[in-house]
Amino acid sequence: MSNSLEQTLISSIRNIPDYPKPGVMFRDITTLLGDARAFRRAIDELVHPYAGSKIDKIAGIEARGFILGGAMAHQMSAGFVPIRKKGKLPHETVRIAYSLEYGLDEMEMHKDAVAPGEKVILVDDLIATGGTAEAAVKLLRQIGADIVAACFVIDLPDLGGRKKLEALGVDVRTLVAFDGH
Repeated sequence: MSNSLEQTLISSIRNIPDYPKPGVMFRDITTLLGDARAFRRAIDELVHPYAGSKIDKIAGIEARGFILGGAMAHQMSAGFVPIRKKGKLPHETVRIAYSLEYGLDEMEMHKDAVAPGEKVILVDDLIATGGTAEAAVKLLRQIGADIVAACFVIDLPDLGGRKKLEALGVDVRTLVAFDGH
């Protein structure tokens, strides 16, 4: 990735100190999404490595993964699969529990959203500890998806999420990294 692109993306991300709790620097991509040039460049950079590959579905993690994933799916002529918090999908689902900092949560997707063997890219705005993304990978694999990659705009490498996904054999692509939390 070019230094110019990295600077465009970094400068379009708003930093909010002490949110959602003291000591955390929240990386807000809503400003990137609102900047047409930065948004377009981010999507182009996320899909570029897979141009010419047969990708069947883009799976987006609620909520910002929906925005990125929808744009990626459109550009790649692929279907889109929402991975949502428990209780939000109307049809038969598969579900997985995962750990949060202070307890457990569950996510689910429609049981028929991905056919066995379909090639899927997982996407979300940020990878931190990797708990949510790891659960999404396991959920997709549970129904037979072939996960080509997991893509994120932001990596917080100090928190180890990327390594957690790579340990599962998932190729991880990120556009920018920030130190700390």
